[in-house]
Amino acid sequence: MADYADHHREHERRTRRSLVTPEGVDLSLRLADAGQRLSAFLIDYLLMMAILVGATILIFVSGISGGPAYFQLLGIIWLIGFFLLRNGYFIIMETGPRAATFGKRIVGLRVVARSGGRLTADAVIARNLMREIEVYLPLSFLGMNAARGLADTAATLFGFGWACIFLFFPLFNRDRLRVGDLVAGTWVINAPRRKLGVDLLGQEQRGPKLVFTDQQLDVYGQFELQTLEQVLRTANAEAMATVADSIRVKIGAWDNVPDAEFLAAYYEALRARLERNLLFGKRRLDKHDR
Repeated sequence: MADYADHHREHERRTRRSLVTPEGVDLSLRLADAGQRLSAFLIDYLLMMAILVGATILIFVSGISGGPAYFQLLGIIWLIGFFLLRNGYFIIMETGPRAATFGKRIVGLRVVARSGGRLTADAVIARNLMREIEVYLPLSFLGMNAARGLADTAATLFGFGWACIFLFFPLFNRDRLRVGDLVAGTWVINAPRRKLGVDLLGQEQRGPKLVFTDQQLDVYGQFELQTLEQVLRTANAEAMATVADSIRVKIGAWDNVPDAEFLAAYYEALRARLERNLLFGKRRLDKHDR
């Protein structure tokens, strides 16, 4: 039992990272391990395969009455669609407010910028397009050679070795980084879904519900919402005090409310405000996005 506890503490120490946001908040984050990342990818892959199989059946049915040229055209459309699906799915999901695909959400992971700043679309695109070089390019090379009957031992070993180098790359660096993460400057961290608010902090809400004006909520955007969510999850008193004071200075209100209660209420109100704006096509990435 003691050995297990020691191993667990050592694992926690090795996977903990300090991330300082532009507001000066030091967040203690835990990196995702290889098993979690693989599980998330497999869930996403199965989802994409289900979509791909459905699209393939539709393409085949629609091309039954066509000739060879029509099937060739549908084949080209299928290849383009598969490329857009396997890249667009990850890019669209990870540029969203949760910065995570469905697989990552189920496992409890998300993507963050190692600099502590906002996770940009450029970083998300870079980390996901690198997957083409890491995985799909060698697999496509092997697949085309096999289809033409040209696959030999050397080509097979080359393609398999290429894929393995990139596949096992996270196991041989301290921060569990894929090559895509290294290029984009990102981490994949643990962010389990838990109820946010005063209940998360182990407190009961007292007094009347806090109400904020649109002007008080509009001083922040999606990035600050994500930072506030992480502060509430870690429940570090010093970090909460720093963030609460920063928000109070910005909005000029609620100095007499405890930090935990104030932050939980502001988080819920800001999230509702940003989600409401999205319904009308308005997305505010951070406090500098006007």
